[in-house]
Amino acid sequence: MQIVEDKAILLKTRNPDKYAIIPKHKVVSESNGTYEVLVYWGLEEVKVLRNLGVKDAPSPIVRRYGWPGRYKPMDHQRVTSEFLTLNRKAFVFSEPGTGKTLSALWAADYLMGIGKVRRVLILCPLSIMQSAWLGDLSNSIIHRSAVVAHHAQSSRRIEMVQQNYEFVITNYDGLNLIADEVRKDGRFDLVIVDEANAYKTQTTRRWKALAAVLTPDTYLWMMTGTPASQSPADAYGLAKLVNPNNVPKFYTAWRDMVMNKVTMFKWAAKPNAADTVHVALQPAIRFTKAQCLDLPDVLTTTRLVPLTSQQAKYYNLLKERMTAIAAGETITAVNAAANLSKLLQISCGAVYTDDKDVVQFDAAPRLSVLEEILDETDRKVIIFALFRSSIDTIHQHLLKKGVAVECIHGGVTPNKRADIIRRFQNEKDPRVLVLQPQASAHGITLTAADTVVFFGPLMSVEQYIQCIARADRKGQNSDKVTVIHIEGSPVEKKMFTALASKVVDNSLLTRMFESEINS
Repeated sequence: MQIVEDKAILLKTRNPDKYAIIPKHKVVSESNGTYEVLVYWGLEEVKVLRNLGVKDAPSPIVRRYGWPGRYKPMDHQRVTSEFLTLNRKAFVFSEPGTGKTLSALWAADYLMGIGKVRRVLILCPLSIMQSAWLGDLSNSIIHRSAVVAHHAQSSRRIEMVQQNYEFVITNYDGLNLIADEVRKDGRFDLVIVDEANAYKTQTTRRWKALAAVLTPDTYLWMMTGTPASQSPADAYGLAKLVNPNNVPKFYTAWRDMVMNKVTMFKWAAKPNAADTVHVALQPAIRFTKAQCLDLPDVLTTTRLVPLTSQQAKYYNLLKERMTAIAAGETITAVNAAANLSKLLQISCGAVYTDDKDVVQFDAAPRLSVLEEILDETDRKVIIFALFRSSIDTIHQHLLKKGVAVECIHGGVTPNKRADIIRRFQNEKDPRVLVLQPQASAHGITLTAADTVVFFGPLMSVEQYIQCIARADRKGQNSDKVTVIHIEGSPVEKKMFTALASKVVDNSLLTRMFESEINS
């Protein structure tokens, strides 16, 4: 097979008649019973060729697309984009941090350019609507218009859909508020679902809302790094959306295919369940971080979580008080740290009073983001939290959710710490380890995890670097480590930016304090 002048595919065959179903084809020569056939190099023609057995026929995107934006596409991203252009409904199961977002955006932009797609609906977790999707849009296909359809008033969300943006980004449950308008519009030819496990159960309201906006001609790309990670039965809802012919009509029949009933309330996966799920969740593509040789060793991402109204109220009150105190005073690293600490405590959900009591704030949005992160990887995770109150809150929340979790902080004895680390490194449980940086930033090895989460920023660049080094060190067998910042308040955003740029610690504290009270 050969690409001729980026216009046609030249094929050699002994049976040229099988290509007769392609209108734009031509037999150009014959020698000793072998024919040369030219086929127009178009997207639909390539799809037909692949169905005819020409499996390596490439999508025209590989040469006819400019791959716009700040970043040059990595090899695996090009392959993923090519795969998506050739499959109207498909899965991307690549691991977190492998650049699925950009791959989907480039593929969508290409399809828009050739008139296959008019508008795109993106469904994703609330915490990554701005930081991941809108951010990557701004860094790649900036020539396309986009809006985050999220507002306290449903009427405002509907107005955003009506304003003809080419890309509309919303959260899963936000679709319920705009679904009627999406159907009425009739131009949403592509739906992209990020962290698709949110649609594993076909009886939920969000699943039904998504199914209702899809037509047989709608492109649907569902992305998750952990398909059916909790149970093979979870694959049913995903398969019913992408390829319903791959699973039985009813869920109970699917469950009986992949699970054995052990007791009245307990089911266990059948030995061949993984193979059955693999067949059901097709067509699909997957890259692991280890396969992506062009990825950096450490991938840093951000999850945005809004302050609750209660947090925002006290955050602003404290900031006003800090501004008054700072007027005419010399700000040192010590008093800057004390004041910044209070702002960070409010952001993370609890504040220590002067009497060392703890005042709790609503941390539900931040804890929900933690749950999302755990759902996105089947590997172990370490979470760093600066304050003991945050550690206790995280620990209690994850225990209620059935997650095997342990904590290390200043109140944990050396012997117990050693035992927790040993089990984390060598045994199935605990899956999550919540750490206080002051008690665990140096010396210990936690390479069983390839995801490092900061529940909020730290007060020291050196400490921040050492925390990441717990997982990013010799013995890390995934080759790539993902670092996730959870941020909500203005000071958190500024501090994470400074931490990542590795400024001097004293400069970090004084600069952040002065910047915050002057903003």
